[in-house]
Amino acid sequence: MAGLLSPRSRGPSPKRSALSGSASFDPSGAIDPADTHPVLQSGRVAVVTGAASGIGAAAAPQRAFARLGLRVALADLPSTLPALTSLGEELTAIVGEGNVLVVPTDVSVLSDVERLRERVYEAWSEVGVLMNNAGIGVLDGVKGEFSQPIDHFVSSAQTTRRGASLGGTSWDGLDAWHAVFNVNLFGVVNVQQVFVPAMLHQENPAMVITTGSKRGITNTPGNTAYNASKAAVNSLTEGLAHALRERNGGHGGGGVSAHLFLPGNTYTGLTGANSGIDKPAGAWTADETVAHMLSRVAKGDFYVLCPDGETGLEIDQLRLMWAAADVAQGRPALSRWHRDYKPLFEEYMREGQALAQDGALML
Repeated sequence: MAGLLSPRSRGPSPKRSALSGSASFDPSGAIDPADTHPVLQSGRVAVVTGAASGIGAAAAPQRAFARLGLRVALADLPSTLPALTSLGEELTAIVGEGNVLVVPTDVSVLSDVERLRERVYEAWSEVGVLMNNAGIGVLDGVKGEFSQPIDHFVSSAQTTRRGASLGGTSWDGLDAWHAVFNVNLFGVVNVQQVFVPAMLHQENPAMVITTGSKRGITNTPGNTAYNASKAAVNSLTEGLAHALRERNGGHGGGGVSAHLFLPGNTYTGLTGANSGIDKPAGAWTADETVAHMLSRVAKGDFYVLCPDGETGLEIDQLRLMWAAADVAQGRPALSRWHRDYKPLFEEYMREGQALAQDGALML
């Protein structure tokens, strides 16, 4: 980098080799996870928290695991039991009797998570895939369960405009802060702390897939509590990956690997499917998102950054690099939304996307 960027002039930037990935993803051309990963095999066990909400509401992960022949344990709040039971019956038709467990679980309650572990190990004696997926957001002061970032429910402009009403701002909404962190952070911690020690002692390899958020990196204005909780989840999962790698002498996770799932704009029941709202042209289906996730996890990727029909991987990568440069270059916090820096950001995106077309990206 030839000097720091000023608010009015970015100055010259070197060209770097193109980042991996493509602007779009065709699930029909994805690799078959069962052909490439020893965990994603028939007879192994998948545990999914938040199984009745968000991406789980479309049952995409659960169906995908069942179609691969995995046994599936479904966990979500007791209030979701009817939905969980219905989903359990559907999956039983795919994977067979005795291969689906329905366990009402509040991940923010440690004893619930311990009971979930006991039920799973009592039934099947192992966990191959732990999908640490449960999460909530606070919209208009109402607690609602979902596992997608809130900007997938409200546009960025609406989110910024309605920031004070979303709950969990930096100086108010204390109840919202506690509710969001109890599930989004401590729920993830509870599941990780309860399950991972048991998984480390298994004979067969296993994986932990944690649902994070791009908002935990770029910090899109609108729901500070949610962003902060997901930033912590992202950091927690990076720490888990490092600890697993070091446990194996620095040569990978050994028996257990960690993966950070960062979904894009996904059409689920909570984004309008259950209300009869047509799927936005730019949104992916849950099946597409999960197919991409499994394809990347099967290749061993830690960061599973999911594009969608509007936002390709290059756009995501440029946004992430801009956010990191706020720190490295001493710009104002969240300069992407700062009135003095917005034109500079837009120029950066135009030039970055043009360079990406030529096989290089501008940093």
